[in-house]
Amino acid sequence: MPVNRRRVRAAKRRKSRLAKGVHDLTDAQWGALREIWGGCAYCGATGTPLHRDCVLPVARDGRYTLANVVPACPTCNSSKWHSEVTGWMRRKGLAEKAFLARHLAIHTSLAASAEMPAEAPSPLLDVSASPSTAPNE
Repeated sequence: MPVNRRRVRAAKRRKSRLAKGVHDLTDAQWGALREIWGGCAYCGATGTPLHRDCVLPVARDGRYTLANVVPACPTCNSSKWHSEVTGWMRRKGLAEKAFLARHLAIHTSLAASAEMPAEAPSPLLDVSASPSTAPNE
């Protein structure tokens, strides 16, 4: 069987990228994420095994951290691959705004709980950029 050199190179690059970053998602955090999401974070599928999917892919310097990982069904995980999440969701016709709002709410609640240590906000969700609700005077 011939060796697929592209796959070998891709595997080496992924291994190198993973070695550079800090991946601090614990099993307890992963269990809490699966329980809170209640299925695939993208399509809502239940009854399938869930994969750890990086919202910001490892190929784009994403890491396996509480702020960057969501549960994904095998179909969504393999379809998204290394795509940017909002562009991928638009192409698939999924509700990106609902996903981003829920992702922020879940991350905020987990970071605030005593069991989950607080960490930096998700790279996709810049809370400081949201408009103020106070009237301008």
